[in-house]
Amino acid sequence: MSSSPTDRHQQIHADLTAALAPLGARVEDLTVTPAGKRRIVRVLVDKDLDSLDLPDETSVIEPLDLDTVGDLTKAISDTLDATDAMGEQPYVLEVSSPGVDRPLTQPRHYRRNIGRLVTVQRPEGGETTGRLVRAGADDFDLRPEGGKPQAGKAGAASVITLGYDAVTKGKVNVEFNRADPADPADSTDMNDTTDTTKEGQH
Repeated sequence: MSSSPTDRHQQIHADLTAALAPLGARVEDLTVTPAGKRRIVRVLVDKDLDSLDLPDETSVIEPLDLDTVGDLTKAISDTLDATDAMGEQPYVLEVSSPGVDRPLTQPRHYRRNIGRLVTVQRPEGGETTGRLVRAGADDFDLRPEGGKPQAGKAGAASVITLGYDAVTKGKVNVEFNRADPADPADSTDMNDTTDTTKEGQH
Protein backbone atom coordinates (compact mmCIF):
# COMPACT_ATOMS: atom_id res chain seq x y z
CA MET A 1 0.00 0.00 0.00
CA SER A 2 1.39 3.40 -0.98
CA SER A 3 2.10 5.94 1.73
CA SER A 4 0.07 9.10 2.11
CA PRO A 5 1.58 12.52 1.25
CA THR A 6 1.76 13.28 4.98
CA ASP A 7 3.60 10.04 5.75
CA ARG A 8 5.96 10.64 2.82
CA HIS A 9 6.65 14.20 3.97
CA GLN A 10 7.42 13.01 7.50
CA GLN A 11 9.74 10.30 6.19
CA ILE A 12 11.62 12.76 3.96
CA HIS A 13 11.96 15.15 6.89
CA ALA A 14 13.32 12.36 9.09
CA ASP A 15 15.76 11.19 6.39
CA LEU A 16 17.08 14.72 5.82
CA THR A 17 17.34 15.38 9.55
CA ALA A 18 19.51 12.28 9.93
CA ALA A 19 21.65 13.30 6.94
CA LEU A 20 22.28 16.85 8.16
CA ALA A 21 22.94 16.09 11.83
CA PRO A 22 26.58 14.99 11.27
CA LEU A 23 27.13 18.27 9.40
CA GLY A 24 25.94 20.36 12.34
CA ALA A 25 22.77 21.46 10.58
CA ARG A 26 19.03 20.94 10.91
CA VAL A 27 15.91 21.12 8.74
CA GLU A 28 13.91 24.22 9.67
CA ASP A 29 11.19 23.70 7.08
CA LEU A 30 10.35 21.37 4.21
CA THR A 31 7.77 21.76 1.45
CA VAL A 32 7.09 19.70 -1.67
CA THR A 33 4.97 21.55 -4.24
CA PRO A 34 3.67 20.24 -7.62
CA ALA A 35 4.78 22.39 -10.56
CA GLY A 36 3.51 20.96 -13.84
CA LYS A 37 5.36 17.73 -14.58
CA ARG A 38 7.86 18.45 -11.84
CA ARG A 39 7.85 19.06 -8.14
CA ILE A 40 9.66 21.80 -6.24
CA VAL A 41 11.33 20.62 -3.06
CA ARG A 42 12.15 23.57 -0.80
CA VAL A 43 14.31 22.90 2.23
CA LEU A 44 15.15 25.58 4.77
CA VAL A 45 18.31 24.69 6.68
CA ASP A 46 20.06 26.24 9.65
CA LYS A 47 22.85 25.53 12.08
CA ASP A 48 21.99 22.99 14.77
CA LEU A 49 22.65 25.07 17.87
CA ASP A 50 22.81 21.94 20.05
CA SER A 51 25.90 20.86 18.13
CA LEU A 52 27.74 24.16 18.67
CA ASP A 53 28.21 23.74 22.43
CA LEU A 54 27.62 27.46 22.95
CA PRO A 55 29.38 28.83 26.06
CA ASP A 56 26.73 31.44 26.87
CA GLU A 57 23.39 32.95 25.89
CA THR A 58 24.76 36.16 24.37
CA SER A 59 27.39 35.34 21.74
CA VAL A 60 26.68 36.18 18.11
CA ILE A 61 26.12 33.18 15.83
CA GLU A 62 27.35 33.62 12.28
CA PRO A 63 24.82 32.61 9.60
CA LEU A 64 25.46 29.77 7.16
CA ASP A 65 27.70 30.82 4.29
CA LEU A 66 27.19 29.91 0.64
CA ASP A 67 29.81 27.13 0.66
CA THR A 68 28.16 25.44 3.62
CA VAL A 69 24.72 25.70 2.03
CA GLY A 70 26.25 24.11 -1.07
CA ASP A 71 27.57 21.20 1.00
CA LEU A 72 24.17 20.78 2.66
CA THR A 73 22.46 20.87 -0.73
CA LYS A 74 24.64 17.99 -1.93
CA ALA A 75 23.89 15.99 1.22
CA ILE A 76 20.16 16.57 0.77
CA SER A 77 20.25 15.68 -2.93
CA ASP A 78 22.24 12.50 -2.25
CA THR A 79 19.77 11.51 0.46
CA LEU A 80 16.74 12.05 -1.75
CA ASP A 81 18.36 9.94 -4.48
CA ALA A 82 19.52 7.19 -2.12
CA THR A 83 16.13 6.79 -0.46
CA ASP A 84 14.15 7.08 -3.71
CA ALA A 85 11.93 9.47 -1.76
CA MET A 86 10.92 11.46 -4.83
CA GLY A 87 10.12 8.47 -7.03
CA GLU A 88 10.37 8.73 -10.82
CA GLN A 89 8.97 12.25 -11.20
CA PRO A 90 11.65 14.93 -11.78
CA TYR A 91 12.05 17.62 -9.17
CA VAL A 92 13.82 20.90 -8.54
CA LEU A 93 15.61 21.14 -5.20
CA GLU A 94 15.89 24.57 -3.58
CA VAL A 95 17.91 24.84 -0.39
CA SER A 96 18.20 28.09 1.55
CA SER A 97 18.98 29.46 4.99
CA PRO A 98 16.60 31.62 7.03
CA GLY A 99 16.31 35.30 6.12
CA VAL A 100 15.28 38.20 8.29
CA ASP A 101 11.66 37.77 7.19
CA ARG A 102 11.46 34.42 8.96
CA PRO A 103 9.19 34.71 12.06
CA LEU A 104 10.71 34.04 15.47
CA THR A 105 8.66 31.18 16.87
CA GLN A 106 11.17 29.04 18.80
CA PRO A 107 13.84 29.85 21.42
CA ARG A 108 16.53 28.79 18.92
CA HIS A 109 15.25 31.42 16.47
CA TYR A 110 15.89 34.12 19.04
CA ARG A 111 19.29 32.63 19.94
CA ARG A 112 20.54 32.75 16.35
CA ASN A 113 19.49 36.40 16.05
CA ILE A 114 21.48 37.82 18.96
CA GLY A 115 22.48 41.39 18.12
CA ARG A 116 19.50 42.03 15.87
CA LEU A 117 16.81 44.64 16.31
CA VAL A 118 13.59 42.70 16.88
CA THR A 119 9.95 43.50 17.51
CA VAL A 120 7.71 41.24 19.58
CA GLN A 121 3.96 41.38 20.03
CA ARG A 122 2.41 40.92 23.45
CA PRO A 123 -0.78 38.94 24.23
CA GLU A 124 -2.38 42.01 25.79
CA GLY A 125 -1.67 44.03 22.64
CA GLY A 126 1.07 46.43 21.70
CA GLU A 127 4.63 45.84 20.57
CA THR A 128 8.07 45.96 22.15
CA THR A 129 11.13 46.71 20.02
CA GLY A 130 14.73 46.42 21.10
CA ARG A 131 18.16 44.96 20.44
CA LEU A 132 18.21 41.23 21.26
CA VAL A 133 21.12 40.85 23.68
CA ARG A 134 20.41 37.47 25.29
CA ALA A 135 18.32 34.40 24.51
CA GLY A 136 18.01 31.58 27.02
CA ALA A 137 15.90 28.46 27.20
CA ASP A 138 12.90 30.17 28.80
CA ASP A 139 13.29 33.91 28.24
CA PHE A 140 15.24 36.59 26.39
CA ASP A 141 16.50 40.16 26.92
CA LEU A 142 15.79 43.18 24.74
CA ARG A 143 17.69 46.44 25.04
CA PRO A 144 15.43 49.25 23.83
CA GLU A 145 17.09 51.53 21.29
CA GLY A 146 18.21 54.62 23.16
CA GLY A 147 17.54 52.89 26.47
CA LYS A 148 18.57 54.71 29.63
CA PRO A 149 21.53 53.41 31.69
CA GLN A 150 20.72 51.08 34.56
CA ALA A 151 21.05 52.52 38.04
CA GLY A 152 24.55 51.93 39.35
CA LYS A 153 25.81 50.67 35.96
CA ALA A 154 27.26 53.58 34.06
CA GLY A 155 26.91 53.17 30.31
CA ALA A 156 24.85 49.99 30.60
CA ALA A 157 21.47 50.42 28.93
CA SER A 158 18.45 48.94 30.67
CA VAL A 159 17.08 45.67 29.34
CA ILE A 160 13.63 44.12 29.26
CA THR A 161 13.36 40.41 30.07
CA LEU A 162 10.47 38.56 28.46
CA GLY A 163 9.46 34.91 28.60
CA TYR A 164 8.71 33.22 25.29
CA ASP A 165 5.24 32.51 26.61
CA ALA A 166 4.76 36.26 27.11
CA VAL A 167 4.95 37.06 23.38
CA THR A 168 2.71 35.97 20.53
CA LYS A 169 4.97 36.82 17.62
CA GLY A 170 8.51 37.98 16.99
CA LYS A 171 10.22 39.37 13.91
CA VAL A 172 13.62 40.75 12.95
CA ASN A 173 13.67 44.34 11.71
CA VAL A 174 15.57 45.01 8.50
CA GLU A 175 18.56 47.29 9.04
CA PHE A 176 20.53 48.56 6.06
CA ASN A 177 23.48 49.96 8.00
CA ARG A 178 24.19 47.68 10.91
CA ALA A 179 27.24 47.96 13.15
CA ASP A 180 30.17 45.59 13.75
CA PRO A 181 29.30 41.84 13.89
CA ALA A 182 30.18 41.57 17.55
CA ASP A 183 28.07 44.58 18.46
CA PRO A 184 25.99 43.41 16.58
CA ALA A 185 26.42 41.95 13.04
CA ASP A 186 28.19 43.89 10.28
CA SER A 187 26.35 42.90 7.13
CA THR A 188 23.30 44.14 5.32
CA ASP A 189 20.22 42.24 6.46
CA MET A 190 19.00 41.81 2.91
CA ASN A 191 21.98 39.50 2.23
CA ASP A 192 21.33 37.10 5.09
CA THR A 193 19.55 34.44 3.05
CA THR A 194 21.73 32.09 1.01
CA ASP A 195 20.27 29.52 -1.33
CA THR A 196 21.15 27.00 -4.00
CA THR A 197 19.00 25.31 -6.61
CA LYS A 198 19.51 21.87 -8.11
CA GLU A 199 17.49 19.65 -10.40
CA GLY A 200 17.08 15.95 -9.75
CA GLN A 201 15.52 12.97 -11.49
CA HIS A 202 15.67 9.21 -11.14
